Amino acid sequence: MVFNSPTFRAFLKKLEVPQDNTITTESRWINQDLAPIPPERRTWKWWNFCAFWISDCLNVNTFMIGGTYIAVGCNWWQALIIVAVGYSLAAIVLVVNGRAGATYHIGYPVMTRSSFGIAGAYVPIFNRILLGTVWYSVQSWIGGQCVYQMLKAMAPSVENIPNSFSGSEVTVKSFLGFFLFSLLSCFAIWYPTDRIRHLFTIKSIVTPIAAVALFIWAVVNCKGLGPIVDQPSSFTSSEQAGWAIVSAITGCLGNMAAVIVNTNDFTRFSTKHSDIVWSQLITMPLGFFLTSFIGIVVTGASVHLYGEALWNPIDILDRMENRAAVFFLAFAFAFATLGTNLCANSIPVGADMSAVWPRYINQRRGGYLCAAIAMCLNPWNLLSGAQNFLNFLTAYTIFLSPITAILITDFYIVKKRKLLVNQLYDPKGVYWYKFGLNWRAYASYILAIVPNLPGFIGIVGGTAPPGADKVFKLAYFVGFAIGGFFYVTLNYLFPCHWIIAEQEKEILVVPSSGKDEEKVETLSVYSQPEPSNTA
Repeated sequence: MVFNSPTFRAFLKKLEVPQDNTITTESRWINQDLAPIPPERRTWKWWNFCAFWISDCLNVNTFMIGGTYIAVGCNWWQALIIVAVGYSLAAIVLVVNGRAGATYHIGYPVMTRSSFGIAGAYVPIFNRILLGTVWYSVQSWIGGQCVYQMLKAMAPSVENIPNSFSGSEVTVKSFLGFFLFSLLSCFAIWYPTDRIRHLFTIKSIVTPIAAVALFIWAVVNCKGLGPIVDQPSSFTSSEQAGWAIVSAITGCLGNMAAVIVNTNDFTRFSTKHSDIVWSQLITMPLGFFLTSFIGIVVTGASVHLYGEALWNPIDILDRMENRAAVFFLAFAFAFATLGTNLCANSIPVGADMSAVWPRYINQRRGGYLCAAIAMCLNPWNLLSGAQNFLNFLTAYTIFLSPITAILITDFYIVKKRKLLVNQLYDPKGVYWYKFGLNWRAYASYILAIVPNLPGFIGIVGGTAPPGADKVFKLAYFVGFAIGGFFYVTLNYLFPCHWIIAEQEKEILVVPSSGKDEEKVETLSVYSQPEPSNTA
């Protein structure tokens, strides 16, 4: 048969991803991107994480979130309270979840094996791939609209391109920007994570200038902040306002849910654990607060200037007459979106795809697969209205918040911050559990999703029971609390005795070399451990 021929086997051999001399392609559980980060590649220091979050928060998506709260009825101070509370909570969960990556220098796909099992990790990995690819498509669409504004500023005649897309909300002009942005993103995907930290440094300089310029434009054209801050909320009752604020806070966590769950994909590059703590606890919520504040002011200015809440800043660029200003702002927003799309979607999805087929897919190839699939989706439908956008952010949380809770409770409470890293790559090791998966994690995950499903069905057009919408407005908190509670409870009632026995040997593998870490014995991650019980 052709599949057994030497020629075909040689062809498959050429398709295998490049490896270093210490990693074999014969294993289906490891490649160079999945292995713990060696000391020479741990190059992210605390200022790199600060630059990362300054650059990440300054993007069109964050402007849109702040402006969306105005569009759905909040006044300026209600919107700011939402942002302050929502992103502060997100920062705390992110830092707590990132400890494992900073300690053992392993990413999300490998970390999930500790709690879900080596084979069972495929479900949370596929979950992240699916949602990350959709979000990559959305961000690419946003970046594409920025590129279109740049084209229009350079050559206004591009506006006259005829539309040959019939029966669709997308036009040839808007799709052209989407295609060009996606094409340019392919160049950025090529570079490994430890080498793109300088991109975030540049972005943290360029994008704040554009944000301040847009803020000044809004204040000058409104002749001060008075017309903006004087706009009242449109809520008709305190109950309506309260639930809208709660839903919006959940939306903040939904916006960060993907980055929170896969934060180990970045913290594993840290020089030492302390580099990820205050740099993120302060910079992340402060950056999102200031960016959202600018988005709120600009959206409020659009109400005063144009008579409607333009929650998407690209719509405001479309109405500006100064072509030079439009080009600069559009360029800055496109650059900002590119960086955000890399860190929040392309890199994590690439790493996750690498875990699915390590022999033939590495992080780079996975990133390109993500970009190719994203081109086939319809992201413009998700951005067709402010409420649709908020619903998307909230829906995003019901699948990711339970995973985050399970990862955190497993690392801190169940495993007591002790991982046998070499056995995370060994199907004969302790993390194989039974049949390759940990039923405790899966039971907790399903129980955490179920309460949010009726509300999820309701927002996508189905019939939901009374009160389901209110439960869904607390989706992140409900999923996180239930997932974490049941995982701890099930591990208490049905403990994994063989893992406990191995941990009592006090062997930790490939810890951080930072001075703030304890001194422990080191083993090779590629060593063959003794077969253990898998009852």
